[in-house]
Amino acid sequence: MKIGIIGTGAIGGIIAKKLAATGHEVKIYSSGGQQKLEERARELGVIPSTKDQIIVDVEVLIVSIPTIAIPELSDLIAKVSNNVIVIDTSNYYPFRDGEIEDLKNGKVESVWVSETLGRPVIKAFNNLLAHTLESGGKPEGVKDRIAMAVSGDDQQAKEIVSTLINDAGFDAVDAGTLADSWKHQPGTPAYCTELTGEELHQALADGDKENAAYLRDQAIGKFMNFSMPPAHEEVVAMNRSLFPENPNRH
Repeated sequence: MKIGIIGTGAIGGIIAKKLAATGHEVKIYSSGGQQKLEERARELGVIPSTKDQIIVDVEVLIVSIPTIAIPELSDLIAKVSNNVIVIDTSNYYPFRDGEIEDLKNGKVESVWVSETLGRPVIKAFNNLLAHTLESGGKPEGVKDRIAMAVSGDDQQAKEIVSTLINDAGFDAVDAGTLADSWKHQPGTPAYCTELTGEELHQALADGDKENAAYLRDQAIGKFMNFSMPPAHEEVVAMNRSLFPENPNRH
């Protein structure tokens, strides 16, 4: 597939590298300057693009930038063909993104993204840590393959996104409509806990929307108390510890 990716940070960059490695035609854009972008593209094995060209001749457009920066894309996304699937990978963290009133008041993150961009989006590639996304993939059918959630209102688009998730090395689990995408936001048992497909189905069902923001902030507070950056295993264990009644592998 022809894929454009806006944002070349930890998540966007890893997605670009993995999808290009499986044969997709991937181009990237970020706002850090052309020289830096070209260096990043060589590193990832993809094509550097400009802001105007990133939306041209693509079938899928992946938006992988901090939530606070989403409004800056509204004019660009308005020019995107209706046939293009737009994927939102963002996760809202107030300590980084500031207070966004609608989200503070409980609006589902990707519903807000969709409204802000003025078009439908699919929520995916958001409920795994960057290290998991980079190193945790396995071939299809392998036991204990980690799963990734996908939400949206267009079933056909979700199925296409699910094939990209599979190509990246993970099982895709349909989490429902875009309004249901809170089930794999930060502060839920589906978020960054490295679950299999069966376990992720259960975790999505067990999420508590009213308590998610509190648990998200509680987790961030615990991570900030580490004297050294926690190892990947410590991050996963911390996230799992927030939900002792939910499924996880020991």
